[in-house]
Amino acid sequence: MVQARSGGCQCGRVRFLAAGLLDNSHVCHCRMCQKATGNFFAALVGVPLKDFQVMRGIPAEFHSSEKVCRGYCRDCGTPLYYRHHDSQHISMSIGAFDEPASIPLNFQLGMEGRLPQMDQLPGLQHFGATEDEMPEEATQISRTNNQHPDHDTEVWEPKS
Repeated sequence: MVQARSGGCQCGRVRFLAAGLLDNSHVCHCRMCQKATGNFFAALVGVPLKDFQVMRGIPAEFHSSEKVCRGYCRDCGTPLYYRHHDSQHISMSIGAFDEPASIPLNFQLGMEGRLPQMDQLPGLQHFGATEDEMPEEATQISRTNNQHPDHDTEVWEPKS
């Protein structure tokens, strides 16, 4: 039995449901994915179009090339997907799923754009959780947090 997975943007105005995932979960290091996510790489997994449904909101799209668009929330800016117009699947941002840790990675690509900082990660100093290391800041963040919870809600209105 295939497990349906929900997800959405940070502010909760866009929510989606994926009835099934492909076995192509990966990180892409190409420069276009770096720019699209504002990060070192894009972590993506394919969802067949027949198994994908936007449950709330309407993602905005940016055409990053002739046949490719990238979906995002127009309100909070969360990158949601990469879609090639000739494909029968949509590549969803793994971090936009409610349970991203449950989606293991299968490969990486775009290695020509892989940034050297990636090699520094294993050697970087580890700090504790924000709640442990910065309790006052964590309390303030919690009180003013506008992030949608990692589960479906009937309605959602951020605090601000």
